[in-house]
Amino acid sequence: MPLLYPLLLSSALFGIGLYGVLARRNAVLMLLGVELMLNAVNLNLVAFDAWFADQLHTGQVLTLFTIAIAAAEIGLGLAIVLALFRALRTVDVDGVGR
Repeated sequence: MPLLYPLLLSSALFGIGLYGVLARRNAVLMLLGVELMLNAVNLNLVAFDAWFADQLHTGQVLTLFTIAIAAAEIGLGLAIVLALFRALRTVDVDGVGR
């Protein structure tokens, strides 16, 4: 399989995630956009690992670290969103500063 296909898919995923972070005001949807961007990075790492076919599988190892960081990030992010909702009764990030 050519390297172009996973790169196009990952760039589309990254673009959708970036749009989700920049255009949304809901904190949960912003976290979802960040997760999409991390998954695009994971797809790039695995695609380049398969393309270069190194013996250490560095891309796959970095992908595992990225998945662990993403799990910690979503846990902490959802805790912050829950605390925000309990305090202000909204998850709208524009209403936080008011």
